[in-house]
Amino acid sequence: MLISMEVIGVRVEMPSNQPIVLLKEIDGSRFLPIWVGAVEATAIAFAQQGVEPPRPLTHDLTQIIIEELDATMVAIHVTHIEDGVFYAAVQIRDSSGQNHSISARPSDAIALALRAKANILASSELLDEIGIEIPGDATPGDENQEVERFREFLDQINPEDFGG
Repeated sequence: MLISMEVIGVRVEMPSNQPIVLLKEIDGSRFLPIWVGAVEATAIAFAQQGVEPPRPLTHDLTQIIIEELDATMVAIHVTHIEDGVFYAAVQIRDSSGQNHSISARPSDAIALALRAKANILASSELLDEIGIEIPGDATPGDENQEVERFREFLDQINPEDFGG
């Protein structure tokens, strides 16, 4: 089963200086932290903030190519973690209506999904395995409180907690 997720934000975990993107269940209370590269973290943050660079960056270019081929990015699926590495797939429907599943790094998939306004989904098995409930009484949709809880959470964890 796939669970709808939303991107809460991108933060830098200290002292390792490693960026993390935080996904949260839309209809639940579990969070999924994914360590990402700096370039991908920037691409995700740009998409969240609506920043449009003067020339297309890689993720922008990929989205333009998909559109020019008359295809649609339907969703991304964050599927599993193996040896500390997250796996994802980009779901694309071409102009003939055929569906394609393309393996991708979750960071690239998330950056593309934000640009295409596509669904971000995570497998229930992945959330059961490593999803984290961050304690707090933030009301749904109160992003500032969720981001603050995320910052507090980052102070207490490191990549080794997830096999990374």
